[in-house]
Amino acid sequence: LAQEFHIVFSSQFIIQLILWGLAWTCLSRMATVATIDAKLLVEEQRLENLIENYNESLDTIWMLLASMLVFFMHAGFSLLEAGSVRFKNTQNILAKNLVVVTLGFLCWYVFGFSFALGAPTASEPNKFMGHNNFVHDGFWDAKSSFRFWFFQGAFCATGGTIV
Repeated sequence: LAQEFHIVFSSQFIIQLILWGLAWTCLSRMATVATIDAKLLVEEQRLENLIENYNESLDTIWMLLASMLVFFMHAGFSLLEAGSVRFKNTQNILAKNLVVVTLGFLCWYVFGFSFALGAPTASEPNKFMGHNNFVHDGFWDAKSSFRFWFFQGAFCATGGTIV
């Protein structure tokens, strides 16, 4: 009888040890899964941030390329106008175009952008012109403001060169 009790006790003890081991393994794996989930969430957020920055960089490169193409139209207009006048007036035409580009961008910086695109809010629209963002006021709020400003300014200065 003592041997049978010892065998039964031992087998029950072994079964309990196995169950405790399984429970401990499951709990530790659950903790590991929770840790992995937390790390995965952090990496997903990091990846989304990288994708957002990548897209922002591509947009900026494209807008700067398009702006430079528009800006190089000044050189084309300068060559056209220089070829249309006598040799003695070529230097005056080139100086005029340089002044027009400089003043065009300065006027666009000071008040042109705000008049053209500085609408206040959707709740109080302005019927004629905008009245905010003078001299880059509030431009640091969004990254895309500067590239958009340069793109539109290139068109503004080009319009003055054509005249």
